[in-house]
Order: sequence, then C-alpha cells, then structure tokens
Amino acid sequence: MPTVREIRRRIRSVKNMAQITKAMEAVSASKMRRAMANVLASRAYSERMWQVINDLVDRYTPPNGVPLHPLLTPRGQIRTVALVLVTADRGLCGAYNVEILREAVRFIRERQEKGVAVKVLAVGQRGRDYMLRLGVPVVAELIRLSERPTLLDTLPISRNVISGYERGEFDSVCLAYTEFVNVLTHRPLIRPLLPLLSFAAQVEGGKVDYIYEPEPQEVLSQLLPRFVEVEVYQAILEALASEHSARMVSMRNATDNANDLVRELTLSYNKARQASITKEITELTGGAAALEH
Repeated sequence: MPTVREIRRRIRSVKNMAQITKAMEAVSASKMRRAMANVLASRAYSERMWQVINDLVDRYTPPNGVPLHPLLTPRGQIRTVALVLVTADRGLCGAYNVEILREAVRFIRERQEKGVAVKVLAVGQRGRDYMLRLGVPVVAELIRLSERPTLLDTLPISRNVISGYERGEFDSVCLAYTEFVNVLTHRPLIRPLLPLLSFAAQVEGGKVDYIYEPEPQEVLSQLLPRFVEVEVYQAILEALASEHSARMVSMRNATDNANDLVRELTLSYNKARQASITKEITELTGGAAALEH
C-alpha cells in the first residue's frame, strides 16, 4: 500500500495536470470560436463562387474539338490520383487524427487494388509522417501553419494541385479533411476536387441573367484556378475548426478525469492517514501496557 507521503505527492501532481488541461481547454475554446467564424464566412463565399462558375459553364459553348478548360476536362483513364490530406501538426485532440488517417488509408488501399497510383499532398505534420511510414509518396507538404492562416499561406498546396493536374501528373484530385459540423460533431470526409464538374441541374430556384465583362471564357479561365485555391483553403479551415473543437473536448474530458482521480486519491489518503494514526495509537497503547508489566 502506498504511504501517506506518496499519495500526497501524487495528488499534487494530478492537480497540477488538471490545471494545465483546464488552461488548454480554454485556449482551444477561444481558437475554435475564431476558426468557426472563419469557416462560416468562407462557406458562403465558396458556394456563391461555384454558382457563378456553373452559370458561366452553362452559357459558354466552346468550338468543336476545343476543351472548355483543363480543370473541367475529365481524363479518359485514371492512372494517378492526388490526395490532399489535411491533418493536425500536434496531438492531444482525441481521435481527430486517427479518424481522417483511417479514411485516407482506406481510400489509398482501394485505389491501389485497382492499379491506380496515389500521391499525397500533406497539410499537417501528423499526416505527412504517417504517410511516409506507410511508404506512400508525399509530393508536397505544408506544415506548421499559423493559427489563423490566410489564403496566401495555403497557395503552395493549391498551386501544386492546379499545375500537376494541368501538366497531366494527376488524373484526379481528391480532398481528405475533417468537416466541421458543430462543436461536438466533426466527420472525416474525402471528396473529389478535380476535375470540376457542373452541378447546375441541382441548383434550386430560377437563374439570374448575369452580364459578364469581359467575355465569359476569359472570366471562367481566371475564376477556375481561384476557385480551386478557395476550396483547398476552405478544407483547411474546416479541419482547423474541427481540430480545435476536438482538442477542447479532449482537454475537458482529461480535466474531469483528473478531478475524479483527485477525489479517489483523497479518499485513499484519508484511509491511509487513519490507518497510520490507528497504528501509532496501537503502538503507544502496547508500549504503555508493557511498561505497566
């Protein structure tokens, strides 16, 4: 049985740990609120841009034999797939990294069974390190992003995606990230990014008759790369909000567990202290009785 001193030392250590996890929970909550505001603001911008692109695609009819745009042209045979994998740089966020990595590995295994090569563009140190251990080619990486990244911070990855697809290095591009639903819910998601496919048939309501200046073809050629950059940036913002919410919940659970452990240790400490006092009283009583005899 541990001594009273050992139990007291352990109680002090667990209390210090609970203070650290409580502070980390508060920091994560503050970061999550900012990240959530950025996600909600960028979603509307991304959706509106996609609607404009679909309107341009429906209006513009290229000459016979001329592709509409390289980013809109699907490949006849898929030989190489690029996967933009967004994870965290650090741990202490529950199963956040594990869930998205599990989905990414399943995606890679399915493509490899079909004879399709997969190349990873890693955003986040955990995903990069895991893919390197698996032996999956990592053609680009973006780690140690700031807590409030801008679109310029994510351009290295998005431009690698655009140039690789236009040069024919990738036949398809997919995004793997954690979608932010609410504070307690975030789900790993893998969705196609390139080639961009029109969803004009799914748009509800009437169409607006826009007037474009300059010509729709020129507007489309300038807008499509910007849209890919926005989509990559949006995925990173979603992942950041999910990461902060997962870390906040994880630290809250760690604080609650530490407080429960302190209560159990305090009970053990009281029992050990009572046993020590009882032992001392017994020894004193036995010594007094021995002196009387």
